[in-house]
Amino acid sequence: MKLVSYLNDGRDQLAFLVEGLLFDCDLLHPELPNSMNMFLHYWDDMYPIALQVNAAIKSGRISNEQGLPIEGIELLASVPFPTSCRDGYAFRQHVAAARRNRKVDMIPEFDQYPIFYFTNHHSIQGPGEIKCMPDHFEKLDFELEAAIVICKQGRNIPAQEADSYIGGLMIMNDMSARQLQMEEMLLNLGPAKGKDFATVIGPCLVTLDELENFEIPCKEGHTGKSWNLPMKCWVNGVQVSSGNIGDMDWTFAEIIERCAYGVDIHPGDVIGSGTVGTGCFLELNGTGKLNDPNYKEQWLQENDVVEMEIEGLGRLSNTIVRDESSFSILAKKQGSST
Repeated sequence: MKLVSYLNDGRDQLAFLVEGLLFDCDLLHPELPNSMNMFLHYWDDMYPIALQVNAAIKSGRISNEQGLPIEGIELLASVPFPTSCRDGYAFRQHVAAARRNRKVDMIPEFDQYPIFYFTNHHSIQGPGEIKCMPDHFEKLDFELEAAIVICKQGRNIPAQEADSYIGGLMIMNDMSARQLQMEEMLLNLGPAKGKDFATVIGPCLVTLDELENFEIPCKEGHTGKSWNLPMKCWVNGVQVSSGNIGDMDWTFAEIIERCAYGVDIHPGDVIGSGTVGTGCFLELNGTGKLNDPNYKEQWLQENDVVEMEIEGLGRLSNTIVRDESSFSILAKKQGSST
């Protein structure tokens, strides 16, 4: 199934996405909810019903006349109000390239355990404009990722059982203000202000039944599902990144195991994969300068259009816009030399 949240009369509306048409869940079956939040909280009851309704749409037993063309609809984040948002660090290629570009050795701990950080779940958004403050434009970056959403409560979940807690996959763009990020990380705390202004997920949530034909074995020595799903990113129509969800070294199941250690995870928790190799300008600029001292860095600018695509998960488009405020926290540093 592909599930979409869109703005309908001032509220989020949950719908099936089939062949470019949106079918409101609650209008097709009396037991289905009208929001993603409710769907996730009653997953075990709702999911089997939704599978039957989705099959009826695809077979034509539910008429396309009940659908609404997706063009012109204001799509929200596929999970509009996540209960939390964590982001992992699953792609070895990205980590190794970033460390090589800084002329430091690959950190051995990467291969010992998966890690993650918490970001601002209130700044989750979907397709459309990403509003940025002046300081965000100091080395503004995208990050091409995939994400999952948790569909049932759990605690101390072994990786061997963790895939059953995944409601589905979606594209994730973990926006990053690198100047803010690099300054705060000097104090070994964060990332915080470099990350908390916008994280994009969407355009739809794709449940695992839809992805069965894409399943592949995970990396040797790891546990959990993996999928052969190519990933790409374009900026202003120029492709800048490519990778594959199947390149993940740590699986989502293993990341869930660590997230849930001694802690409850809840329906609506979003967990990102971390950046795919070549999946951000920070890595691309570092590699470019390593190979050519005259390489010109690229960062996102006002009015840039960032488009991400993962096979089977759709295409996510955002436009960078400037906030009207001129306030700068970088300008408020104390005791710095001018």
